[in-house]
Amino acid sequence: MPIGWRAAMTTALYGDHGFFVSGAGPAAHFRTSAHAVPVLGGALLRLLDRLDAALGRPDPLHVVDVGAGRGELLGTLARLAPPELAARLRLTAVELAARPDSLPETIGWRSDLPERVVGLLLATEWLDNVPLDVAEPGPAGWRRVLVDPGTGAESPGGPLDAAETAWLAGWWPTPPDPALPGRVEIGLPRDVAWAEAVGSLHRGLALAVDYGHLRDTRPPHGTLTGFRGGRQVHPVPDGSCDLTAHVAMDSVAAAGTARAGRPYTLVGQHTALRALGADGRRPALALASTDPAGYVRALARASTAAELTDPAGLGGHWWLLQPVGVDSGPSGWLRPESTGPTPGRPAR
Repeated sequence: MPIGWRAAMTTALYGDHGFFVSGAGPAAHFRTSAHAVPVLGGALLRLLDRLDAALGRPDPLHVVDVGAGRGELLGTLARLAPPELAARLRLTAVELAARPDSLPETIGWRSDLPERVVGLLLATEWLDNVPLDVAEPGPAGWRRVLVDPGTGAESPGGPLDAAETAWLAGWWPTPPDPALPGRVEIGLPRDVAWAEAVGSLHRGLALAVDYGHLRDTRPPHGTLTGFRGGRQVHPVPDGSCDLTAHVAMDSVAAAGTARAGRPYTLVGQHTALRALGADGRRPALALASTDPAGYVRALARASTAAELTDPAGLGGHWWLLQPVGVDSGPSGWLRPESTGPTPGRPAR
């Protein structure tokens, strides 16, 4: 029986046998920035050090990873943190899947957001998997798109509710003209999810890393798609593949600011990582003769950094930084001179 895409995605991704709950985990099917470690981990530790200083070096200092996969990023932070910081760090994964047996005992694991976090909240490619509904123009205005969970076949549904229509009017203002082909993705559930995540912070910084778009450049046909085994596939909500859609980053950002009462920062990943010291330049060739092993390590780091900062790939992610109850200081969370082109869609 056809149902709305939001309900179908919820079951397909997070049900008892959902894509993110069972099986080998996301890393078996696609590569994200969180899997490109330790380069990302090192950059995040630099950001965490700035935040730690702004917070007055609290004990404990929390790092919460929402949609943590199998804990890859937190494991990297645990390994790379210097001793003084490691002694104060409280690392927590928020994930619906079962806790991996290989995860260090020092990393907490829970299915819901903790309360009154003081520190850093991470959401790396989480919002793009928050289920949402799809709509298309009909004779009487916007109508919901229904989908058969077993086949992915779509059919027209009923009208949207008032909150959804208002969201489209404000954030995806495309006239619902049945003569013009096209479809939209209703990002309201993501706004709500991000506001709730930001609300779990007592003092600190919430960081969302994801691919997305802005109000003036919404894609006319939406972006909902699937990934399985490293390949893009037709989105069928049967639990066999990832289901993902670009994030309306400006709408999410506004929801976070409304909750936190402080302005946000939105930049491309290539800009953010370069500001945090990730450098994709190759090491000097002379190092190969004086320290061959060091040259190989430096070359590997440079290769990973280049991957993470490539605007046509993972560097096309957005970084949304939302402070809560704390100021970054005169230098900002990122270097103020950092600039870069508008991010696009990275390949999963």
